[in-house]
Amino acid sequence: MSISRELLAILACPLCKTAVTLRAEKLVCEKCGRRYPIKDGIPVMLVDEAEVSDSPRSK
Repeated sequence: MSISRELLAILACPLCKTAVTLRAEKLVCEKCGRRYPIKDGIPVMLVDEAEVSDSPRSK
Protein backbone atom coordinates (compact mmCIF):
# COMPACT_ATOMS: atom_id res chain seq x y z
CA MET A 1 0.00 0.00 0.00
CA SER A 2 1.30 3.41 -0.93
CA ILE A 3 0.98 6.79 0.73
CA SER A 4 -1.51 9.17 -0.89
CA ARG A 5 -0.21 12.35 -2.48
CA GLU A 6 -2.36 14.41 -0.13
CA LEU A 7 -0.79 12.81 2.95
CA LEU A 8 2.72 13.03 1.51
CA ALA A 9 2.22 16.76 0.87
CA ILE A 10 1.64 17.48 4.58
CA LEU A 11 4.22 15.15 6.13
CA ALA A 12 7.50 16.59 7.42
CA CYS A 13 10.49 15.27 9.32
CA PRO A 14 9.71 15.62 13.03
CA LEU A 15 13.34 16.52 13.75
CA CYS A 16 14.13 19.27 11.24
CA LYS A 17 10.62 20.05 9.92
CA THR A 18 11.62 19.55 6.28
CA ALA A 19 9.53 17.85 3.59
CA VAL A 20 9.87 14.10 3.05
CA THR A 21 9.77 12.14 -0.19
CA LEU A 22 8.74 8.55 -0.81
CA ARG A 23 11.66 6.32 -1.83
CA ALA A 24 11.76 2.53 -1.72
CA GLU A 25 8.81 2.27 0.69
CA LYS A 26 10.39 4.73 3.16
CA LEU A 27 9.86 8.42 3.72
CA VAL A 28 13.18 10.24 3.32
CA CYS A 29 13.86 13.68 4.78
CA GLU A 30 15.16 16.15 2.19
CA LYS A 31 17.47 17.86 4.71
CA CYS A 32 18.84 15.40 7.27
CA GLY A 33 18.40 12.21 5.21
CA ARG A 34 16.58 10.22 7.91
CA ARG A 35 14.46 7.41 6.51
CA TYR A 36 11.12 6.79 8.23
CA PRO A 37 9.51 3.36 7.76
CA ILE A 38 5.99 2.70 6.55
CA LYS A 39 4.37 -0.17 8.48
CA ASP A 40 1.09 -1.63 7.26
CA GLY A 41 0.53 1.47 5.13
CA ILE A 42 1.08 3.85 8.06
CA PRO A 43 4.08 6.22 8.15
CA VAL A 44 6.02 5.88 11.41
CA MET A 45 7.25 9.45 11.87
CA LEU A 46 9.20 8.88 15.08
CA VAL A 47 12.82 10.01 15.26
CA ASP A 48 13.73 6.92 17.32
CA GLU A 49 12.33 4.65 14.57
CA ALA A 50 14.15 6.40 11.70
CA GLU A 51 17.23 5.06 9.96
CA VAL A 52 20.01 7.64 9.93
CA SER A 53 21.76 8.29 6.65
CA ASP A 54 25.55 8.43 6.59
CA SER A 55 25.44 11.54 4.42
CA PRO A 56 22.46 13.89 4.35
CA ARG A 57 21.28 15.21 1.01
CA SER A 58 22.52 18.67 0.29
CA LYS A 59 20.39 21.02 -1.75
